[in-house]
Amino acid sequence: MALCAFLLGGVALVPAFEREALAATAYESPYTFEQTWGTAVRLVRVDLGLEITEKDPEHGYLLFKYTSPESGKRVHAGSIEIVKSGKDVVRVTVQLATMPSYHERMIVDALAKKLHVEYGDPPRRPEPPPPPPENDGNKDGKDGANP
Repeated sequence: MALCAFLLGGVALVPAFEREALAATAYESPYTFEQTWGTAVRLVRVDLGLEITEKDPEHGYLLFKYTSPESGKRVHAGSIEIVKSGKDVVRVTVQLATMPSYHERMIVDALAKKLHVEYGDPPRRPEPPPPPPENDGNKDGKDGANP
C-alpha cells in the first residue's frame, strides 16, 4: 500500500487506498431472462468449472470465485447480473474487478455463444409500427401548399 505525503504545516502521512476497477462488461441478450439465467449458471459452474458462492434468480445475480492460469492460484471475486431492462431486453453485466477487462469479455462472449448453441437463433422481435405521416398542423392533413 502506497503512502502519500503532503505538507500542511508539517509532514503527515496518509494512506492512499488502492481502488479496484469498477468497470464491467455488458451484453444485451436477445433471449429470455430464464434462458439467459440458466445458461449463465451452467457456463460458470459446468463449462468454466468455477465455484458459485451465491445466486439469486429472483434478483438476477450470481457471485463466483474466478481463477485464471495467468494469475496462478489467486482467486478473484466475480459477479454476473442479469436484469430485465425493458420489454424483450435482458441486460447481462459481468464484473471481475481485479482482472483485466478482457476476462469479462471472454465470459460475455462465451455466454452469447452458448445461448446460440443451446437455443438457436434468438426469437425475432416484432417490428415497431411505422411513424404516423407528418403534416404541418392543419386539421385537414394537407401540407398547406397552394395547388
